[in-house]
Amino acid sequence: MAASHRLPPSNTALVQDIESFRPFTMAHPRLVQAKEELLSAIEGSAPGSLILVIGPSGVGKSTLRRRVESALIEKMRAEIEADPGRIPFISIEAVAPDNGVFHWRDHYQRILAQIQEPAIDHKLGLPRGEGERTANGRYAPWPRGFTGYQLQQSIENALRHRRPAAVLIDEAQHLGRIASGRKLADQLDVIKSTASRSNTVHVLIGTYELLAFRNLSAQLSRRSVDLHFSRYRTENAEDVEVFQNAVFTFQKQLRSCEQLDLVKVWDFLYERSLGCIGILKDWLMQALIVAARNASPALNSAILEKTALSASQCEKMLQEAREGEARLADNDDNRLRLRRLLNLADQAGAPTSTVKEPVAPSKKPRGRRTPGVRHPQRDQIGLPRQAGEAAYA
Repeated sequence: MAASHRLPPSNTALVQDIESFRPFTMAHPRLVQAKEELLSAIEGSAPGSLILVIGPSGVGKSTLRRRVESALIEKMRAEIEADPGRIPFISIEAVAPDNGVFHWRDHYQRILAQIQEPAIDHKLGLPRGEGERTANGRYAPWPRGFTGYQLQQSIENALRHRRPAAVLIDEAQHLGRIASGRKLADQLDVIKSTASRSNTVHVLIGTYELLAFRNLSAQLSRRSVDLHFSRYRTENAEDVEVFQNAVFTFQKQLRSCEQLDLVKVWDFLYERSLGCIGILKDWLMQALIVAARNASPALNSAILEKTALSASQCEKMLQEAREGEARLADNDDNRLRLRRLLNLADQAGAPTSTVKEPVAPSKKPRGRRTPGVRHPQRDQIGLPRQAGEAAYA
């Protein structure tokens, strides 16, 4: 920490905790499971497939990406040494646009810069007004950079030659920023086309906003894999135990936090982190810095409450998380509906063709009559017969 030397001497323990706690990451079960699932999906998916890693904000998706990158480097070390032109992965963040519309050209430029593409200055061009001075003192205009389509072709060629295991795009929900009147499927079609033509797996990592990209078309559904990186939930007793263990692990990392037992206040920590380890880690990090700045001898409950997210913020985040979890859940109703559409037997073994949905009785429409016109009915013909009279012949 650059300004740690300006802290009071009494905060030496806090400063040491800050320096050691900042790079610390915990291999909790959800993170380990998500890492293994993502590595298996990258290895087992067909070239050109899309993998969507979806989870709430603060659950640890960026940590997951870094761990997957380290695993890919270790796994492909021998191949990279044999072929120095190959790279294990391409990792980039989809930058949020300043005008509300995702900028593909800027996205392509960032990818080419990370690949260290040859002659990248020629492909990107220079800002207007810059160039080279000629012998007569005038500026010769610099060649214009490639168009977005040409940059996309350059990326496809680079991917085919560098052969990365995957292209990782963090904060991929920003790809959904589109202009008015444009279809969301068009955005994902660009990624799908690049992945298909370069035979490279693309991994989109983002929040539950990525759910809008799911099942946009039958082709996209066939070529995509969904991975849910979920938070720990109190509805599950095992999740509660794992979260408490995570709090205890953080407690052991903080030597200046001996007077404050974090395990005893685990429910408050869960309340303001929603069961997301990433939020909890950032919260404790901020609390340590505030305690050091205020010359506190150690981290205390007052500073912990002061640096916590507000109840309204947590409520909004919880609402979005629950909606995303509900949309990702594959329950029995969805399965039964699919089997009915396929005319397969239901869970009881009876063919779904014999199972009919109850139909509400239809009501006859009540038409409007013209005034003076009777309702249609059968009128009686002839006079009623008296007793003993013969029938009319």
